Amino acid sequence: MNTDNKYDVVIIGGGAAGLSAALLLGRARRRVAVVDSGKPRNTRAEHIHGYLTRDGVPPARFLELAREEVRSYGVELTDATAEEVYADRRVCLDDGRMLSARQVILAFGLRDVLPDVEGAESRWGRGLFQCPYCHGWEYRDRKLAVLGTGGSSVQQALLVRQFSGDVTLFTHEMAGPDGETAADLASCGVKIVQGRVRALVAGPESLTGVRLEIGELHACDALFYEPGAIVDTSIVKVPDCRTSENGCVTTDELGRTGVEGIWATGNAADPAAQVIVAAGDSYRLAVAVNAALIEDDVAQARSSLP
Repeated sequence: MNTDNKYDVVIIGGGAAGLSAALLLGRARRRVAVVDSGKPRNTRAEHIHGYLTRDGVPPARFLELAREEVRSYGVELTDATAEEVYADRRVCLDDGRMLSARQVILAFGLRDVLPDVEGAESRWGRGLFQCPYCHGWEYRDRKLAVLGTGGSSVQQALLVRQFSGDVTLFTHEMAGPDGETAADLASCGVKIVQGRVRALVAGPESLTGVRLEIGELHACDALFYEPGAIVDTSIVKVPDCRTSENGCVTTDELGRTGVEGIWATGNAADPAAQVIVAAGDSYRLAVAVNAALIEDDVAQARSSLP
């Protein structure tokens, strides 16, 4: 194999998780390649929030800065899609190249599953949001709502209530709250509207309302919703690289999968990991990956002694 395609570490995914790991490993003088298809999960979001010193930065600008940083340490950025990962840590790319690595880090993201509601696709990140911590401040003291999908929607409604005194929970797919839960919501001033939501009514920048299937229109500036998510684990063809019920790659506390030399981090391992969490977890994982490389370096050095 061409030695130009041999790396200490190949990282699949060039978001916050993958680039954070690449930064540490690049600084540790490892030869690193980051393979990224250029389709970040948060591409619809206008800004990143909750990341110290980067609060309010557009996601595209964040990635631009991160890519510049890792390049300065010799990390190679490869614009391609990883189609297959083998147990011997070869990575097959869609452009026909085959990369060989001593260690592989899976850091690919998620694809959000949006509700079957008219306007959801066009307003995702533009009035329809997932995280109140990320968008609640920008919509404080306005008419806010939560699209009910299950028991966790009640907790989401109570969280959204911190940002506004005008909050509505549309039951949509969830059963109506029982007496005690309804009392908790009522005590905090959260209104409950029974029935399925049919459509989101868009305004110039966000929403102006939510329309029910029965035709009722309710004023609403922003709607929060907990989407399902799909992890693209189709590229991992190694039998012992297992996934959990939510589709994420199963790892131990350090990020190791069931396959020697293959690791997973960020949303590949945790669907709830926000940008700052994914970056922090990946820094820690990169330390463990480098420790594994050192152990291998020592073993090779000893084997070469007379």
